[in-house]
Amino acid sequence: MSVCRLTATAMLIAALASAAPALAQPGWGRPGWGSSAYGGWGASRAQPRNTAQDSREGRVDTAHFVADDAGDALGHGPIAVVAAPEEGGDAQAPGERAYYEAAVVDQLVKAGYDTTTPDPDGGQVAELRIVREMLVPQEAKRKPVSGEAMMGVSNRGTMTGMAIAVDLSKPKKALVSTRLEARLRDRATGKALWEGRAEIATREGDAKWTDQAIAGRLAAALFAHFPEPSEGRVASR
Repeated sequence: MSVCRLTATAMLIAALASAAPALAQPGWGRPGWGSSAYGGWGASRAQPRNTAQDSREGRVDTAHFVADDAGDALGHGPIAVVAAPEEGGDAQAPGERAYYEAAVVDQLVKAGYDTTTPDPDGGQVAELRIVREMLVPQEAKRKPVSGEAMMGVSNRGTMTGMAIAVDLSKPKKALVSTRLEARLRDRATGKALWEGRAEIATREGDAKWTDQAIAGRLAAALFAHFPEPSEGRVASR
């Protein structure tokens, strides 16, 4: 018996040309080619929706560091929030950065700082950096319908079969990392007193993770145990 496989573009032509002869063949003591045992013409299988979630999605990782000689300088007094110099990555636009600055101000107030009357000659400065980096690019578009037809000829007649795969799932958006970094310095000396970073991975366009929601989540995680360190300490500088 000779068998040939046709691509999806030839399936319709093959079906119209072969359906009548195939259905006209007598039973051969086994299920016919039009029966469900072989899939039959028009048989289809729906592909399960790709719902596997990246283990990083929605998880927040944090780290905090306190200077050896910070003493009791943290958690009180006037403080001003400013943008830190950019050091690579895809930084947020000024309009988006406003959400992060507001969220950090809220956390600093909860920690005991005065953010309304910063001292231009003293107090502390909170330098913020918001960096976005792509972790996984957006998935490519899929063909919603695909399939395969098979035709064969033997001494008992012709046979025809076709299978259609239906995939209605949407391709996943890009997985993006957003990292909020903060460094608290003594304004007069420039010495770093405390540093922290919080990072989360989210899908672009996810209604749950707007810029405001991400900013609030990262800021809350960043200052959750302020000013306690979580991973280590940095020397005074």
